Amino acid sequence: MKILIINGPNLSMLGSREKEIYGEQTLADMNADIAGWCADHGIETEFFQSETEGEIIKAIHQVRTKYGADGIVLNAGAYTHYSYAIGDALPCVKVPKVEVHISNVHARDEFRHKSVLAASCDGVICGFGADSYKLACLAVKGILERKAK
Repeated sequence: MKILIINGPNLSMLGSREKEIYGEQTLADMNADIAGWCADHGIETEFFQSETEGEIIKAIHQVRTKYGADGIVLNAGAYTHYSYAIGDALPCVKVPKVEVHISNVHARDEFRHKSVLAASCDGVICGFGADSYKLACLAVKGILERKAK
């Protein structure tokens, strides 16, 4: 079982941006931690990050063909709140999808409370730091295992 973890704009700046919200861990460190934890739970991971909406859409479209993944964990960053294009791309692929956020978006600015992607995902997990990704991977794994029965 393989999960594609997609990170959007500004997540490349983890470790140096708003440490009080996002912590001290860099994206590379976070990805390594997630990959190790997932491996211990029988999940293979592939990571993709882009600042560009079109590249994120392309990664979604290629989840199976290029990445060979069975599901998606997506942190689209600010695109979460206004990218109808990413929202339209999600139903194009028939794999489990979980939206994820490091911070509790509902405890932050009002504009962060609305996701235009959530309706096209199987679930949303936020507010648990990097552990949000681990929980999302477990959710995707659970969906895949239930479908396999």
